[in-house]
Formats: sequence, structure tokens, C-alpha cells
Amino acid sequence: MHRRRTALVLSTAAIAALPALTACGSEAHPGAAAVVGGQRITVSQLESRVSEVRQAQQDATDGSAQYEQAVAKSGGLTRNTLHTMVLDRVLHRAATDAGVTVSRKEMQEMRAGLEQQAGGPRQLETAWLQQYNVAPKRLTESLRTEIEAQKLSSSLGVDTQTPAGQAAFWKALSQASKELNIDLNPRYGSWGVTKSGTVGRVDAKTPWLTQVTQEQPADQQQTA
Repeated sequence: MHRRRTALVLSTAAIAALPALTACGSEAHPGAAAVVGGQRITVSQLESRVSEVRQAQQDATDGSAQYEQAVAKSGGLTRNTLHTMVLDRVLHRAATDAGVTVSRKEMQEMRAGLEQQAGGPRQLETAWLQQYNVAPKRLTESLRTEIEAQKLSSSLGVDTQTPAGQAAFWKALSQASKELNIDLNPRYGSWGVTKSGTVGRVDAKTPWLTQVTQEQPADQQQTA
């Protein structure tokens, strides 16, 4: 789907370069998939979100074969969904710290524009489901996060398509991540960067975060 792209283009290396996003996740609260800023994301909430996506995929496909293909393309959905939920909260905290707010009118305008580009409301919902594993009922929420990312980068005065801009943006998210004291249940992976410097499960599919294959210059990279 062709649409305007003012959201972020961030590399895997850019994420790996920021160990401040790390949280060990070794002592997650019982019954919680994660604890973010003292607020629990329960296992049941996570499973409900995953079920929404699976049901939407089933509704959008014709026959079991197409549904099985959709499922195969969204492997690791539970872990990726949790990491998306956590990362979106980190972004929201960073945006709040920067004084960023999003109005209903802004969400409505973005949705209208994207629907026009996609060819209609249903087409936009299908595209968001296929590209980002976002169920139709969560589309408005996803657009709010998209706008937050755009406005946060503007507030920081950075160009997120440059290594320096990416670093500045992730510095803001790193600070927000520390403030939230993220505690991830280890059954769903680890958060951020490991001590060996490898990337944990930060490969969430989210509209505002598009990972690209090109790496930053070596002097831009760090290890934990």
C-alpha cells in the first residue's frame, strides 16, 4: 500500500546501539506478561490481543489454506505482540515527557488520509492487519501511536532518517524505558539488548517503527 511516510525508519543496528532500553525481566509479577511503569500487562490481556489478530486474519481470508498462510507469515505473534505493546508504552511515555499530545481530530484526519490512499476503510484495515498484525478494532489506537512518534521526532528537532536523528530519538526512548522500569516475563523473551551486545526481541511489527537492513557506521554502534 502506497502511503505518505513521515514515521520512523530505524535500523536493527540503531536498536542494538542503545543498551539503556534493556530490562532483565527476570522477576516478572505472577500472572503478568510484563510490568511497565508499575502497570501490568496480564497474560490474559496479551492472549486476548493475539486472539483479535487471529480472528481478523481468519475473517480476511478465504478458506483454511489462506488462513494458514497468514498464520505462517505472522510467526511469533504472541511475543511480537507483547513487545509492540511494551514499546508503544515506552513511546507514549517519551512523548508525554516531551509535552506531546494527540487530538481526536488528528487521528481522524490521519485515518481519512490513509483510507483515501488505501482505497477505502476496509482496504486500510486489511493493510494494517497484513503489515503490522493490528486488528481492525485497534487501528485508531495504532494511528495515535503513529502520530505520537511523528510529533516526538518533531519536538526533538531531529531527522529520523539520519543516524544522528535516530540516535537522538532512541535516547529519548531509552530515558522513558528507564523511567518505566520494564519487567518482562522471560517466557516471552528478553527486552532490549543483552550483555553480549546482541538484540533481544525488539523486532516488533509496529507502524511507527520500520526496521531496515542497512546498518549505521561502526562508530555509531555500541555494545551493552
